[in-house]
Amino acid sequence: MIRVIAIDDEPLALRQLEMYISRVPFLELTAACNSAAAAGPFLESADAMFLDINMPDLTGMDFIKSLPDPPAVVFTTAYSEFAVEGFRVNAVDYLLKPFSFNEFLSSCEKLKEYLEMKEALSASREDTILHFKADYRTVSIDIARIVYVEGMGEYIKIHQDDAGNPVVVHYSLKHLLDQLPRDRFIRIHRSYIISKGHIADASRTDVRLDNGKTLPVGEVYRPAFAGYLSSLT
Repeated sequence: MIRVIAIDDEPLALRQLEMYISRVPFLELTAACNSAAAAGPFLESADAMFLDINMPDLTGMDFIKSLPDPPAVVFTTAYSEFAVEGFRVNAVDYLLKPFSFNEFLSSCEKLKEYLEMKEALSASREDTILHFKADYRTVSIDIARIVYVEGMGEYIKIHQDDAGNPVVVHYSLKHLLDQLPRDRFIRIHRSYIISKGHIADASRTDVRLDNGKTLPVGEVYRPAFAGYLSSLT
């Protein structure tokens, strides 16, 4: 369900927005406001706004520009000259008054698609970041920067591609392996997980990484690693 705010200083236009919103199954009206200022208390709980541009005191355009993290917006206005400026502030769509329910529904579909894409991109980005507790603080590690991970009993040492000091956290190597994408990482030893993308050269018994580090391949892990090397050729 997409939570929306309707904002329009014209009572009839605002009522029309409310009726249209009530007819769209995936929309939920959070607030109907006759000014941009009145919408302020509802912003944190809204995913999107249907926002009139030409309003007294504070225009819809100035309102959206004043917000540090605005919700998605569909502009509604009787003035077509605002269209270009509307898209400059990343408006999802632009409805020119008077608009029909079908035109409104088309904008709603664009809004739904936009928010789904935004959520998917956010989730994808979050999947690439691992968070660990270390020394009473949270350490975030981008898995794209991991070259290899070394197990040290109850701790792991994460070596990254910036050649700086490795990050040491209280964590198990097995648990970490469960969180890493298998198409990008492989365990080669009871003490080592490596990034496949950082392999410089390898044999059945050892691996040299592109940072110059050479690591042994444990006997238990050799068949799986040999299978991976075979798949490359």
